Amino acid sequence: MLSRWPFVLATLLAGCSQDQEASASAATRAPPEYAVMAVEPRSTTLYIDVPASVMGQQNVEIRPMIDGYVEKIFVDEGAWVKQGEQLFKIKAPQYEQAVRTMQAGIKTAEAAVSSARMSVDKVRPLVERKIISEYELSGTQYTLQAREAELAQARAALANARTNLGYTVVSSPADGVIGTLPFKVGSLVSASMAQPLTTVSNIEHVHAYFSVNEKIMLSMTHGVDGATFQERIRKIPEVLFILADGRTYEHKGRVQAASGLINQETGSTKFRATFPNPKGILRSGASGLVRIPRTIEAALLVPQSATYELQGKRFAYVLQADDTVRQREISVRATPDGRFFVADQGLARGDRVVLDGVASLKAGTRITPVPAPAEWDAKAAR
Repeated sequence: MLSRWPFVLATLLAGCSQDQEASASAATRAPPEYAVMAVEPRSTTLYIDVPASVMGQQNVEIRPMIDGYVEKIFVDEGAWVKQGEQLFKIKAPQYEQAVRTMQAGIKTAEAAVSSARMSVDKVRPLVERKIISEYELSGTQYTLQAREAELAQARAALANARTNLGYTVVSSPADGVIGTLPFKVGSLVSASMAQPLTTVSNIEHVHAYFSVNEKIMLSMTHGVDGATFQERIRKIPEVLFILADGRTYEHKGRVQAASGLINQETGSTKFRATFPNPKGILRSGASGLVRIPRTIEAALLVPQSATYELQGKRFAYVLQADDTVRQREISVRATPDGRFFVADQGLARGDRVVLDGVASLKAGTRITPVPAPAEWDAKAAR
């Protein structure tokens, strides 16, 4: 029995030696490597998307000037028309009859003028020979003047009748696209009706109207030169238009005007941006988003992979002087490319953040920091 104790004692000593070697190996093992990047100020551009409605450069309501029936429609909905092109023919026989009546009235007035002039010509020699008094000549001259005035009135009435007759043909006052045609052939129309015959929209250039709050308005014009607010508005960088299907419209626009008042109920100001529309893609009544650029000269960019979200808050791991990491809550805004965040709060220039693998870290973990790949700096610089 006593002979077994040396063996047991040797076994225990060997086990203790192995534990000590394992502890020593763990103590000398290097901490895991993680890529870190120093946060430095960089210039970047963010965008603000605001809802917008589109209106044509001109939206002209076409209304009849006279009462009558729609006799002909020369265009179709959505057609492109030029200024002066005929759109509608309104049947109004009373105006044709008025022209004929006034033409007959002019002939009557012309005959009366001729008769009065003959009377003057007849009386004048008799007055010169002192056969009759000058009173008779004055009477015939006044009669001539009256007949000439009646002729002028008849001619004015004919011109008015012809103008009214011209209103039976409705022409386009501008280049543009025809809207809906609510009245068909045979419909009774009048100058006092509430609904127009159609609308002609000039959409070679379109206006996108949008509203922003006071904070965004101030940020849009911050640092922009100009003696007046309207001058600064016109110098804002070009804006984009996002179509209803999510595509970006191919042409950029310019903010050209802004309301002079802030709506006290909504706290917003209305702006107008103008976009070229050579292909007619944008139509009056369309909706979309105006994307407003905002350049930040000294933005602290953090890769999105270097952050994580916990209970609605976003965090990043910041490397300490002793190579341990501490979590830091940050306030961020995403960049348009979706790869970086602009850190508004929580980080300072020179802070070193862990780039990836943050899911395997916890506060106080010691790491071996390695420089970030050069591609990260290149991506952040763009």
